Amino acid sequence: MSVGETPITVVGNLTDEPELKFTPSGAAMAKFTVASTPRTYDKNTGQWQDGVGMFLRCTAWRELADHAAETLTKGMRVIVTGRLRQHNWKNDQGENRAMLAVEVDEIGPSLRFATAKVTKTQRPGSAAPSAADDPWHTSRPAPAGVTSGYSGGGEEPPF
Repeated sequence: MSVGETPITVVGNLTDEPELKFTPSGAAMAKFTVASTPRTYDKNTGQWQDGVGMFLRCTAWRELADHAAETLTKGMRVIVTGRLRQHNWKNDQGENRAMLAVEVDEIGPSLRFATAKVTKTQRPGSAAPSAADDPWHTSRPAPAGVTSGYSGGGEEPPF
């Protein structure tokens, strides 16, 4: 990140499917909008009240764009981190216009109200990782009832 950039993290829902496009040079670009609406609890009425919704246009590039378009769907709750950018232009009537958007550095599904299964992708041109290269790999079988994660065994975790 450069000096003077505005970092931002947004949690919200996708308003539509990510739109995957390609630049003339072949770089993947995914555009999508995240709607974030604050909610507050009104003690007097005993009900939740929705605040003013904010809709942020987001752009992801290259592999991140491919992964977002393949993984994310309309309505999905996501967490987006990136840099806030202001775009300025003149409309057909010559009036100045401006829009805030997010250039996405990371995006993923929120696990607050859902679960997800993560599949690591292979980078083009790299060899498949071996168990010896994976600091999280353990050759010991997991205890009964444990299907993933740290298997324990009385040792400290590998971090």
